[in-house]
Amino acid sequence: MIRQALANARLAPSDVDAVEAHGTGTKLGDPIEAQALLATYGQGRERPLWLGSVKSNIGHTQAAAGVAGVIKMVLAMRHGTLPQTLHVDAPTPEVDWTAGAVSLLTEPVEWSANGHPRRAGVSSFGISGTNAHVIIEEGDAPSPAADVAPQDPQAPVVPWVLSAKSEAALRGQAARLASFASGGAQSPADVGWSLLSRSRMPWRAVVAGRDGAELAAALRDFAAADPAAGVVSGPGTGAGAGVVFVFPGQGSQWAGMAAELLASSPVFAAAFDECATALSSFVDWDPRAVLTDPELLERVEMVQPVLWAVMVSLAEVWQSYGVRPAAVVGHSQGEIAAACVAGALSLEDGARVVALRARAVRKLAGGGAMVSVAAPTERVAELLAGHDGVSIAAVNGPGSVVVAGLTGPVDEFVRYLDEREVRNKRIPVDYAAHSVQVEPIRDELLAMMAAVRPRAARVPWYSTADRRWMDGTQADAEYWYRMTRQAVWFGPAIEALLDGRYHGFVEVSPHPVLTVGIQESIDAAAAPAWVTGTLRRDEGGTQRLYTSLGTAYANGVEVDWHRAFAGIQPRTVDLPTYAFQGNRYWLSPPPAGSGDVTAAGLGSAEHPLLGASVTLADGDGVLLTGRLSVKTHPWLADHAVSGAIFLPGTAFVELAVRAGDEVGANLLDDLTLNAPLVLPENGARQLQITVGAPDHTGNRELAIWSRLEDGDPEWIRHAEGVLATTSEAPESTDDLVAWPRPAPTVSPRRLVRRPRPGRARIRPGVPGPARGVAARQRPLRRGRAPGRRARRRRSLRAAPGSARLRPARRRPRRLERRQPQRASVCLERCPPPRGRSGDPARPALPGRRRSRTDRACRRRDRRTRRRGAVPRPPRDLLRPARRRPRQHRRVDVPLRLGGPRRAGAGHPAPLGTDRRPRPGASRPPRRDSPGPRRRTGCRRPGRARLPGTHSGGGRRRRRAPGHRADARAGSAVAGRRAVRGQPSDRPHQRCRRRTRGAGL
Repeated sequence: MIRQALANARLAPSDVDAVEAHGTGTKLGDPIEAQALLATYGQGRERPLWLGSVKSNIGHTQAAAGVAGVIKMVLAMRHGTLPQTLHVDAPTPEVDWTAGAVSLLTEPVEWSANGHPRRAGVSSFGISGTNAHVIIEEGDAPSPAADVAPQDPQAPVVPWVLSAKSEAALRGQAARLASFASGGAQSPADVGWSLLSRSRMPWRAVVAGRDGAELAAALRDFAAADPAAGVVSGPGTGAGAGVVFVFPGQGSQWAGMAAELLASSPVFAAAFDECATALSSFVDWDPRAVLTDPELLERVEMVQPVLWAVMVSLAEVWQSYGVRPAAVVGHSQGEIAAACVAGALSLEDGARVVALRARAVRKLAGGGAMVSVAAPTERVAELLAGHDGVSIAAVNGPGSVVVAGLTGPVDEFVRYLDEREVRNKRIPVDYAAHSVQVEPIRDELLAMMAAVRPRAARVPWYSTADRRWMDGTQADAEYWYRMTRQAVWFGPAIEALLDGRYHGFVEVSPHPVLTVGIQESIDAAAAPAWVTGTLRRDEGGTQRLYTSLGTAYANGVEVDWHRAFAGIQPRTVDLPTYAFQGNRYWLSPPPAGSGDVTAAGLGSAEHPLLGASVTLADGDGVLLTGRLSVKTHPWLADHAVSGAIFLPGTAFVELAVRAGDEVGANLLDDLTLNAPLVLPENGARQLQITVGAPDHTGNRELAIWSRLEDGDPEWIRHAEGVLATTSEAPESTDDLVAWPRPAPTVSPRRLVRRPRPGRARIRPGVPGPARGVAARQRPLRRGRAPGRRARRRRSLRAAPGSARLRPARRRPRRLERRQPQRASVCLERCPPPRGRSGDPARPALPGRRRSRTDRACRRRDRRTRRRGAVPRPPRDLLRPARRRPRQHRRVDVPLRLGGPRRAGAGHPAPLGTDRRPRPGASRPPRRDSPGPRRRTGCRRPGRARLPGTHSGGGRRRRRAPGHRADARAGSAVAGRRAVRGQPSDRPHQRCRRRTRGAGL
């Protein structure tokens, strides 16, 4: 293992100066470890290897053995000294220390560089031979800290990304980082880069800036829960089915929009240049010049193409940071940008549609107007009744509707709204889009856009004009005219997206104009969704972009923040550790005032709600006092009604009972609650319980009082009652000590019933309570009626040791023969065939026709023995069954019919048994091994038969009682002499089945 570690480190043994040994401290372990060190590090070196063990300093380290050794050697490198190994008298004599250059650290040794970096090996031995050997090497010396330069005003804006397991831990993390960055010792770029190496946890926060002091101040305000802090945070719940890119129409433009981002973001600049190139075929002006010219932005033929280029470029920036849209939706002319981002239109076709559409719409200027109305769609439709020439142009949300029409009817409708105090606002346009005013330019629009070639969209696209999902191929010239003429159903589109579990909405625009309507739709649907913009008016740089990305990140969207540090070349620095939130699980100490009160002349009440008790001097009365507050009794805060904390009524009963125990009253005869006891959130209430002297009947009056500890000194009586003393003993509850109560013992014989013939009845099994019955059924063969055997197979069988269900049978006839018979016993358990009773060597067994079940025969045997008809057979005739052999052997032995129900394992084998295995037969078990107990039989497995009986298939035969008994295989008594029988002239043909179990 040591040689492998040296090979992995590409080092020679002489390159290691010291070894921290595991040090088992045993005669077996120490020699093994020392000999390995001598055979590796002790060979071929000029200076000896220093050997020590931390166990001499801190004792047995158990599971921390290896870690403790690493810590020791790191500290030794830091201090330049190898510490002394304590309590070393002499090296162990079990090791030949002359076999290599290894020395024990009996004294501290100075550790300096010897032409190479200082290195040390650490050995650690675990349980069951889990061994490890680590080689550590000192690092480069830290460079001296350089003077901190003032912050560069042109320093790049960087984001600081934080995350934690909870909101409290997130604020604690912000406080630690703010304290760390307040000194200005580290570059903001280095701190932001180092934060990205940490794990991403559910609760997240992002702050962006270029000045370290500014970032630290924002984090400090966030840690103090200041809502004005420029930090975005959230629980990271996610965006459901994905993020939706929302593209607004005209109205989000402002002079200088995205100009800063155009200079600082290479991705935005490249995308904007591509859009400008596509527009150059349809316009004769420079889009970059229009961005900063407020007069040009007032012209519709210029502002709409420039807005399209800005929105498409901003979408490309979002995707460069790893935020890709799961769906897109557009409002009015924003649908053109949505179609381009979705892939339904190429940049050339998108530029064609937006430029030519804006040129055609410009011809409508001066004849119309548009007004935003703050009312639901149904309300606006009612208000529009009777105002011809005005119609709904757009539905932006549940409470935001835009109407459009000719200038005169619109002015009249605005006066109508003002009279009814309906809030409205004019939109700064001089044409009525999405209304009937667009119809005159229909043919012109279709001709201009005839060259548009739509294609299949890569991203799902929801149309606000057709109010359905688009696959992209429908975006032809007719669709773009329909989009300009029809109303914009943006609100219903957002509702449809929310129903599709899209919970993240990003408005891709230079200024958010649709976020309010989207948030209203989210609130109306009560969906766990969020919405954010991209840029804001006068905030068109990377700082606002990082803040918008941080909003998405704080809501669970994964953002590639490494993109923000491209071209900066930051370095990793040490940062404050995680702000762990400790939870106290130990019991709090008892509150003040619950200690010893005997010094004040009072007695302890020994009750959690009471503190002291005292007997009044002027009579036989008693006074108990206490103090109640939410701080000392926090469980009382759970009993709050309408924001007020009340003492429960059961607490008054408990206090009254405790007062009765103080005076020896064992009965609370009456208790009336007069007023509730309300506990203050801050402070406490003083409590008193007064118990009066007994009257002529022995009853005592009781009252419960309280007052505020710091407040009104007046006492309030909350309850009053009567305590009494009774001599009647309460009912005993001893029977409830053990629960559930034990079940009564039921004798199995009580389960025996006498059913009608043909019905099943319950018979007891082994002694003990019944343990249930397991049902066992078998399907019948198709095409034949269930016979007696099928009925028997479908009967219930009892589990071992439980009551047994057996079909009732008629009582057998009384046997006539009572004298012992001599029968030719077949050692293979095969009975004589029917009709052979004339054979003197094989007489037929007396009795009625034989039953097919062993239990019926056993039951008949018991009845026969009770009548004294047949004596019991000898125990040596009870033998377990064996498999059918190729040839039968037969011997004549005396047979007495009738016998015990079972035969034990110690019963001898019958005389004449041939114990030698025959060809094809299984080998019998050892005689000294009882083996598993089995019940076998000839008719079917699991039955044991008396020698000379048979229960094979075919017609039923009469059988003498006592023919069956259970026996254990291999139970023959050692030493009994076996008599070999003579083989019969032919084998029994009636034995149709082989039996299981060990043979004889």
